[in-house]
Parts: sequence; C-alpha cells; structure tokens
Amino acid sequence: MATFETPILIVGAGPVGLALAADLGSRGVPCLVIEQGEGPPDHPRASVLNARSMEFMRRFGVADAIRRDGTPEDFPHTALYCTALTGFEIARIERPHHGGSAPSAESPERPQRCNQIWLDPILRELASGYDCVTLRYRSRFETAIEQGDRVLATVHDLASDERFTVAAGYLIDCSGGHSPIRRALDIGMSGSNYLGYFLSIFVRAPELWTHHKMGKAALVNFVEPVGLWRNLVSLNGRDLYRFGIRGKAYYDAPENVDAERLFSEVVGKHVPHEIISIRRWTARNVVADTYRASRIFFAGDAAHLNHPAAGLGMNTGLGDAIDLGWKLAAAHRGWAGPALLDTYELERRPVGQRNVGHADVSHANDREQQPGPAIAEDTPEGARARQALADAIVPAQTRKVITDGLALGYRYERSPIIWPDGSPARDDSVTEYHPTARPGGRAPHAFVAAGHSTIDLFGKGFVLMRLGTVAPDVSLIERAFAQRSVPLSVETIGNPDVAALYERKLVLVRPDGHVAWRADSAPADPLTLADRVRGASA
Repeated sequence: MATFETPILIVGAGPVGLALAADLGSRGVPCLVIEQGEGPPDHPRASVLNARSMEFMRRFGVADAIRRDGTPEDFPHTALYCTALTGFEIARIERPHHGGSAPSAESPERPQRCNQIWLDPILRELASGYDCVTLRYRSRFETAIEQGDRVLATVHDLASDERFTVAAGYLIDCSGGHSPIRRALDIGMSGSNYLGYFLSIFVRAPELWTHHKMGKAALVNFVEPVGLWRNLVSLNGRDLYRFGIRGKAYYDAPENVDAERLFSEVVGKHVPHEIISIRRWTARNVVADTYRASRIFFAGDAAHLNHPAAGLGMNTGLGDAIDLGWKLAAAHRGWAGPALLDTYELERRPVGQRNVGHADVSHANDREQQPGPAIAEDTPEGARARQALADAIVPAQTRKVITDGLALGYRYERSPIIWPDGSPARDDSVTEYHPTARPGGRAPHAFVAAGHSTIDLFGKGFVLMRLGTVAPDVSLIERAFAQRSVPLSVETIGNPDVAALYERKLVLVRPDGHVAWRADSAPADPLTLADRVRGASA
C-alpha cells in the first residue's frame, strides 16, 4: 500500500476544511485534503456568512466573489413571519446592515448570503491555487492510528478502489457531524437532549415574490394553528429556495411526502415551481467533549452541532479554522511553544458552547409556539391572536436573526496566551457588538486609509501597532520576537481616532486578528511577552 507524507491531513472538504487549507496555504504550510464526495454539494446547506466570516473571506481575497455569486446586493435579508405568502403577515424583522457592499461602523464587511452550492467552489478554487495544498476528492477516510510523532491514516480511493496510507504530523477532522474519527476515538458530545427530524426540499420558483403581497424576504417562517413547522429560505435571491419541514413522520418516509401540496399550501396558491430534490436531516445542539486527541483535532461540525435557526454553524466552524491555522503553522515552522496547540480547545470550545446554546434556545422558541386556531382567521379574534403572537416572538426572534454580538464579540480573554491588562470586561450581548481592543477580543475595525481597514493589517504574523503621535520605540520587542523566530511586523498609525479606539499606545495583534497584549510602554522583558503569546510560558 502506497504511503504519502504530509505535515497536515485535513479530512473533509466542506467550507471549514477548505478554509483551513487556504489559511495554511497562505502561510506556505503543505497540507492534504481528502473528501469522499466528488465536489460541491448538489443540495442546499449553509447559506449565512456573518461579518466576521466575511472578514476572513476578505483576508483570503474572495469577498467580492462571494458577493458576486451569492444573493444580490439589493435583496433584503428580512425575516418574515406569516400564515402563508398570500395570508396574514404577523411580524417582520428587517436587517438593513446585512447584505450590500458598503462597510458598517463595526466592520469593513457586511453579512452575506452565499449557499455552499456556490461558496464551496469559491473556497475550492482558493485552496487549490496554493502549490502546497493538495485536494483529493473521492477519497474516503477509513482508519487512523498514532505512531510516535505522526498519525497514520488509511484512505480508500473510490475511483480506483485502492487504498493508501497518509503519514501526517497532525490530522484535522472537518468531516462533519457524523465524524467517523470522533466516534472511533469514543469522544462524546454534550449539551441539549433535543433531537429534531427534518426534510429539506430544494425548490425552484422564479420571482416568487411577484405572486404574493409579502415582498422579498430571505427567511420566511410560516405560523400555523399547530405551530411553526415549515419555513422557506431564499438561496440566491432569484429563483432557488430551501423549503424546510419539521416532523418525524416526514423524515421517516420522505418518499411518501407530497412536496407539491405542502409547498402550495404555504404559498397559498399554485405558482410555477419545480421540486429539484428532497433530503432528510436531523438536528442536535451539542459540543464535543474535547476538541483534541493528541495529534488529532476536531473542527466545524465534527466539534459542534447546532440547529441552523440562528445561522451559527458554519460561521463557528470558520472561526475554528482561523484559530487553528496559525497555530498549526507555528508548530510546523518550529516557533510554537509546547502549550500553543492546547489553546485551540481552550479558546474555541467555549465559543462553540455559547453559540450552540444560543441556537438551542432560538429553535426552542420556534418549536414551543402554540398560535391556536384563530391565527389564520380574518376575524377580530384572529387579528388579536396575530398581534399577541407578534408581541411575543419579535424580541426572541430578533435575538435569533441579529447576532452581531456573537459574530464579532467573542473573546479569548481566559486563554493562557493572552496577556490581560486589568481593564474591565464589557457585558456580553447577543445582538450588539461593542468594539474593544481589550486583550482577547477581536481587534476592532477602523479605516486607516481609503478602503483600507485595520482588519486588513492582520492575518499573516503578529502585528505590533504603534498608535498616536508619541508611541514608544519597539525595537526591543522586535528583537525579542526575532530571537524566538516569531513573525512580527510593526504598523505605526498616527490617526487619533484609531488611537482612541484602541486605548493604548502599543497593541499586539495575533495572526487571527485577536488582541494578545496592549500597554502604553514596552514590557520590562520583551522575551517574556514573546514567550507568552507563542505558548512557551503559558
């Protein structure tokens, strides 16, 4: 059996695996990606890229491609609640800061909608453009064992029906919620005991909004006397939709489902449409008990699963990839301290727990609604029922569909490679992001030149920002980082508004864009700082 060697083996070529490969490729770190499928999905999966994920795409140079191939800029990201598209409107939550190309006050990028049908090919082209990245499709992972300082994986080439061995320094499991690797290692998942059963129906309905009075909306939840069990998600802002149905009876026998009737019911009349495909799926809200087993790491759905109600799954996974990428590169290059890779779980698992918990609460709110028989009636009682439901669901549903605090505000302040400065923490918020350069948080956005954000300074090595007109000399810090072979660049920014935003004269930002340290003067021993942030003294 042939053996191939690679520093890093990535199992799974979905958005998380491809993003990790692209991140490693951008750092010149060789990796092999194996995927049992033939390529992009032929049925809709995740669609939402939040502002932080779009900042990652901006770093990769593919943000414009996502806007090009995703939902048109002028398509509203509205969340609508109605009895049917030709029925009664109950509530409408607008998200004017989503979509489009103009920057917001918090980020140079806005949240976008680009389903994996189009996103995966963009990331595939990106990753394969690096000479050090190898993608092998129709290659199924079978087994893995650790042997000394490497992992030996057996892979089945489905095209040739031959098997080969991959000897890798590290294996990253991005294979999804049914991860065979996590199961083989007997790693459990903890969280909610909820288990939901669903059908996903892929529908083509050209210019559907011209056939009803509700107008365009990215997400439509249908409120019926028995509850909220059907929804319609716009995929491309033109003609493609994912029609979702909840119920075990539908899940158990999808071949018996009358998709035509169910779709016509929520529209309220027959409209031109085509049922393209039907898939069934289950939802859980759980997090892996560990994100690491020695030289094997778990990312994306292999590490955390959640109902997609709040659009957090893929975005959380992309955050995993960005956190892990620079640390693997540091280990490969030899400048990582012995504790650096341990911080992946310490930083990302709390984020996974928070996001999964929020998804669980959000979907529970949908499931527990009991509108009652009057909800769709054209009567005074029906009007009162609709107003009462609107009053009840709008606050909770706003927290479900507007999650800027989760997207931009997650922090690693308890990580051992973060040097706290003693400043008080801001209150957590789901819906609102409050910019802060406090160590552990995302370095905030501000424009330093036309079209050039502070966000654009980060992504390769560490960045030491000298802020204001009297920032101190940093040559001793530069010398210390060079002595430890830690990549460091220095950016001097005199803009007083940026200096005020960052609150200190010196701010050290990690390769993933999170603040590692800040102060008004250089540390007494710069080597201690270098060792702290590379995991050598944590």
